[in-house]
Amino acid sequence: MRTRATIVGAGQGVPSAGPVKSAARALDLLDEIAANGPGTQLQLSTRLSIPKSSLHALLRTMVDRGWLQTDPTGSVYQLGIHSLVVSSAYLDGDPVLARAASVLDEVNATTGETVHLGRLDGSDVIYTAKRESIHPLRMHSAVGRRLPAYATSLGRALLAELPLEQRRDMVPESIAAITPNTTTDKDAVLEIIERAVVQGYATESEESCMGVRCFGVALPFGPQAVDALSVAVPISRLDNGREDLIIETLLSVRARVAAVNGNSLVR
Repeated sequence: MRTRATIVGAGQGVPSAGPVKSAARALDLLDEIAANGPGTQLQLSTRLSIPKSSLHALLRTMVDRGWLQTDPTGSVYQLGIHSLVVSSAYLDGDPVLARAASVLDEVNATTGETVHLGRLDGSDVIYTAKRESIHPLRMHSAVGRRLPAYATSLGRALLAELPLEQRRDMVPESIAAITPNTTTDKDAVLEIIERAVVQGYATESEESCMGVRCFGVALPFGPQAVDALSVAVPISRLDNGREDLIIETLLSVRARVAAVNGNSLVR
């Protein structure tokens, strides 16, 4: 006699299904190429520890759907045009980016320097918007770039918004240097972040980009700030008066955003 299967939901005591392996691999592939650049099938197989035979069909499907594309030789895989379409849709639909646009314009006009908006993502910060410096000598960066929060003024300003224990968890025990000037001692990094708590702004000097000093503040658009604003200045163009102007501008913007969104600046 045929029996009818009964489907039991996760709410009835059965654990929800885990990640779909093929979908997880596709996302891992996009993340890997975005972080570490294009590669051949063999290189990507090695970098992701995915059997080459399993990767072949996945790569073909992702090329067919526009998520990936190949170089003229057809052997090197890189991000495809559909990745841009989706990322652009994200930027267009994000409410914080729309609200922050005038702030970026204001700080850029006041300082004349490169201004970044960044968002905390795990223990990293990702650039979500940028305004270029008016000067020929400027910081080279791009929207979508991911950097460790502990090494950037954006990230440090956001880590300063977290409770002490959470900050400790977000800074790794072993810190990889981005430049020769990156602070790699965990306790020293935590002291720098604590200084940002007291000052209301964070700094870093040549720790993520040689020749550049950055100043950052968290923008409290919500109860917990996850977005921050920074100004990046070539050290050769920085003097005490210019540094004071940048810090005062950032603190003023931060206070105004907090007031509009009803958040106290008192921790």
